Amino acid sequence: MIPTAFPPREEIARLTARMLLEIKAVHFNAETPFTLASGLPSPTYIDCRKLISYPRIRSTLMDFLTVTVMRDAGFEAFDNIAGGETAGIPFAALVAERMALPMTYVRKKPKGYGRNARIEGAMTEGQRVLLVEDLTTDGGSKLSFVDAIRETGASCAHTAVIFYYGIFPETTARLADHGVTLHHLCTWWDVLAEARSMGAFDEATLAEVETFLNDPRAWQDSRKG
Repeated sequence: MIPTAFPPREEIARLTARMLLEIKAVHFNAETPFTLASGLPSPTYIDCRKLISYPRIRSTLMDFLTVTVMRDAGFEAFDNIAGGETAGIPFAALVAERMALPMTYVRKKPKGYGRNARIEGAMTEGQRVLLVEDLTTDGGSKLSFVDAIRETGASCAHTAVIFYYGIFPETTARLADHGVTLHHLCTWWDVLAEARSMGAFDEATLAEVETFLNDPRAWQDSRKG
């Protein structure tokens, strides 16, 4: 069913942060930092994949993502919803269901046999495609998916995620240079504010996380090696 409720953007961000905290998808650890895919340390880690196991939260967030995209991009702006392998696939399916649109997914690389395809499902030339993912950090992985979509003759000018780090200023510019607009529900700043409000972590941990969010590169550089 296409959602018709439009909570204010700030309330969507606050509630999304609260839900992520409630299911313990958010991890803060200043003493023993996490190692990101880049190999760099971070006192923060988020696991949006957990959302698929919580039906009430999952449904609410997919309503939020759908109305955010329709409000910002247009109610008739898309012909196809594509999920990025693998985390974006369930969320793309749920958004496609709400928007009553076809759903496809994009492989990270050709599967190496058969049709050697990167696009699974029916995507045709001229279709306007929304790329759905669970999160984005610096936007880099989105560009490969967008290029694969465009190689079919379809267009892809928008990507929607549940969570956007919101701490690397080059992200939106990088996507914009590629002709892509980013839509998201909440950022680390929203999560930090809600974590403080809920008392979800001790203040020393939250203070260290805030230091990281204000200057992540400097925080990481000080802890290399």
